[in-house]
Amino acid sequence: MIRALRTAAAAAAVTAVAFIAAGCGTTTVEAGSDDAPRAASEACQNDSTATSTGPIELTDGVGRTMQLDAPAERVAVLEWQQAEDAMTLCVAPVAVSDPEGYATWVSAEQLPEDVVDLGTRGEPDLDALYGADPDLIIVEAFEADADIVQTLEQESEVPVLVTVGADASDPIGNMKNVFSLIAEATGRTERADQVLADFDQHLADAKAEVAGADLPTTDFVFFDGWVEGSNLVIRPYGEGALFTAFGTELGLTPAWSDDINEAYGSGGVDPAYGLAQTDIEGLTAVGDANLFYSNEGDWTDELEKSAIWTSLPAVQEGRAQAFPAGVWGAGGPISGEQAVDAFVDVILQK
Repeated sequence: MIRALRTAAAAAAVTAVAFIAAGCGTTTVEAGSDDAPRAASEACQNDSTATSTGPIELTDGVGRTMQLDAPAERVAVLEWQQAEDAMTLCVAPVAVSDPEGYATWVSAEQLPEDVVDLGTRGEPDLDALYGADPDLIIVEAFEADADIVQTLEQESEVPVLVTVGADASDPIGNMKNVFSLIAEATGRTERADQVLADFDQHLADAKAEVAGADLPTTDFVFFDGWVEGSNLVIRPYGEGALFTAFGTELGLTPAWSDDINEAYGSGGVDPAYGLAQTDIEGLTAVGDANLFYSNEGDWTDELEKSAIWTSLPAVQEGRAQAFPAGVWGAGGPISGEQAVDAFVDVILQK
């Protein structure tokens, strides 16, 4: 399951963890069979793309071949990115892990009110899962033999689609691949092609909008954080992080390097998510870099009290800016568009 985000979720049990988002609502309407929920955001209400029929054979994120008798209609989802993706595809999940947490941190797509709560993302409630009567279970894993996959396949005859939630070598490409894979399993590839084309155009328009921005430096680091005991923990997004990739696409230069992490980091950078960990002093290592951060949670109160923080060049020059609440840092194309918009706003200081 999600490794880097799981660490953050553990911290959030004590404090506030910081991934972010803002978005469009969904309800459910009937589509296909009488019991097949369909997401009904405004985009889905106006959607005219086709849903395929007939058997499906696909290769999942870890190379396993899957065969479905027909496109999945009743999907249960154990991770938030994939839940968002399903709803963007106009397929409302019947069950999701930690819907309350999803509603707190992800708003690109709103879960149906009657979605079944599967408990935590790390340890789903299997009775609730099977009771939701899914025809496909979507999980996230980095190895096909991950414990959750083995458990589900041993205890149920429901097909399990494994996705890989992050790839530091191509974070944006991986985001698209996960989205397309879920589309393939649900017969919604025509809708996926449209959404991804819209995302690409959105990013291209954003590049054009910021092309003439006159920044003192293009160096930047995005970070979030939390309070652990009496200590403020800072989590810089290094190269390989999805947010860092968005910033890079818009002409910015990542400032959190391996050398800085070796000197100031607490452990290595997560190899899949590109996330590091440091303290407030670690931000001094990025010099004049622009500082962008999540404002979710009370940890920012401690940040702004710090004399180290107020002495940083970006803070003194008005180049330290919070993203709006609600831009999820590990989401799908709609969260991605929100993140791009947030970058445009801080670059242009709107």
